[in-house]
Amino acid sequence: MSEFLKAPALKEINANKRKLNWGEVPAIYHMVSSSVGELDGILTHGFDSSYKHLLNRDTWNMDLLGGYTDKDGNPAVKIKPQISLKHVFNEMGYELHCFPMIQGERLDSTLLKNPWCPFLAWIPETMRRLFRINSLPAFIIYSMDNGDEADVELIKYAFLRVDNLIDILRGSFDIIEIDGFSIAEFYRDIERQKANDTVNEIRDIN
Repeated sequence: MSEFLKAPALKEINANKRKLNWGEVPAIYHMVSSSVGELDGILTHGFDSSYKHLLNRDTWNMDLLGGYTDKDGNPAVKIKPQISLKHVFNEMGYELHCFPMIQGERLDSTLLKNPWCPFLAWIPETMRRLFRINSLPAFIIYSMDNGDEADVELIKYAFLRVDNLIDILRGSFDIIEIDGFSIAEFYRDIERQKANDTVNEIRDIN
């Protein structure tokens, strides 16, 4: 997957797409590009998100994690919270899901003031999905049938951006496992299916 290690900036990719298509950009490209653009600023957007909420240490169970205040007055912990991540591809797009790890087990249920949960409250309906790239599976299939170099570069960029956001999480969390295909692995899986003429519809591969 070495070809996924480098990609131009999103602004350059979008400019190249417009150039290749005489200024006309397909709706599915625009949808994916807009979603990826939102990931670029997920930590600096004014609005809250599940991803930002996860990194907010005020929501962590400091008693469990050995919490204290550092020399700059910021909350810190002696033990990183343990979480599990999952790449999910479905009819809506690509999503990164998160689950708290409690005593070695990944849980997907509502937890309120559980002494063993790394978070003061965990509500899957609002906290599990960290972000979504709309229509990415459909776009990957589209790019293989009708795509150009800008489409492939956009997919590479999405992969790199997600990988970067996971690395940011690693700085604060102990990520016990990451399940599911990455974007690069999903691309390769679809490529193999296309070679065998087995892709008939978008499916959840997780």
